[in-house]
Amino acid sequence: MSKRDYYEVLGVEKAATPEEIKKAYRKLAFKFHPDRNQDDASAETKFKEAAEAYEVLSDKERRGRYDQYGHAASGPMGGGGFGGGGGFSDPQDLFSNLFGDMFGDMFGGGGRRQGGRRGPAQGNSLRLKLNLTLAEAATGVKKTVEINRRELCNTCSGSCCEKGTSPKACTTCGGQGEVAQSQGFFSIRTVCPQCRGAGEVIESPCNDCRGQGLVPKKTEISVDIPAGIDTGHRLRVQGEGDAALGGGPRGDLFVDVELLDHKDFVRRDEDLYTELSLSFPEVALGTRVEVTTLGGAVELKIPAGTQSGQVFRIPNQGMPRIRGGGKGSLYITAMVDTPKKLSTEQRDLLSKLAETMGKNVNKKKGGFFSKG
Repeated sequence: MSKRDYYEVLGVEKAATPEEIKKAYRKLAFKFHPDRNQDDASAETKFKEAAEAYEVLSDKERRGRYDQYGHAASGPMGGGGFGGGGGFSDPQDLFSNLFGDMFGDMFGGGGRRQGGRRGPAQGNSLRLKLNLTLAEAATGVKKTVEINRRELCNTCSGSCCEKGTSPKACTTCGGQGEVAQSQGFFSIRTVCPQCRGAGEVIESPCNDCRGQGLVPKKTEISVDIPAGIDTGHRLRVQGEGDAALGGGPRGDLFVDVELLDHKDFVRRDEDLYTELSLSFPEVALGTRVEVTTLGGAVELKIPAGTQSGQVFRIPNQGMPRIRGGGKGSLYITAMVDTPKKLSTEQRDLLSKLAETMGKNVNKKKGGFFSKG
């Protein structure tokens, strides 16, 4: 079954403001939250559908790509998804992160927990900005980047406890990480206020990590950059974020790409643009010139009578299309170079040329104040 349009899911117009999108999502999230619709299996589906739509439309870059490509914007690209980041967040986490402070008491807020029915939390994801040259983006490259991420503490092995001690089961929730609360006609399970959902409490925290279980560490990561990548693309390197406590999976590393300016070429999507300086004899008589491209030198024919500003197109000499299907084109604008200094011989030859064209360039022309 095909996905519904995200704007249709939230019930907003395509020109909706971020505040209108947030308001529409909040209304649907409360209406279809699974804890309020435990006897309605379809409510969870609608809850997840609304969360997915909000996650895309609330992000400026992802919304722009969705408006241009539709659901195809979430297709694969270097493991990260063209939609920026690939995949979608847990709907419960999205709800808790957005409304946790205000509505945590009602729906358990606080995101993923280490204990309770939802299992160990995933480690935090990290974000990195990576500058690339145009040549690197044209061919693809493997880059080694240094990140500062959190690893399990060697002293306590992530237990957060001092040596010789261990966590104790929370007496408030009985180690479940959740407590039941009555809300009108139905009962809602919320995060335990004592252990914050962990199901355990630490009486003697580790001194080295201060009871966090994680310590910062600089690490080198290898990132595969696909050919054709452009500014604004985001790559996802799965499992290279922070470590997680309780045996949970690592977070991910998101790499935001930005291309550096090139001295000769300007990029527009898959096409490249440059200028070529030519002398008057070359454009008047025609010639063949060697043009430098990102892939090497190619020969370009300049027809006789070429005008300054005329554009030539060389196909397949642009950037690779990231989704496959060849390359863009190289567009070259001819610019006639007028010499600032001429030798006596050159000046005489140009004067003779002007005479043959009926142009007397040495004759003074009358000005505004000249006599009639």
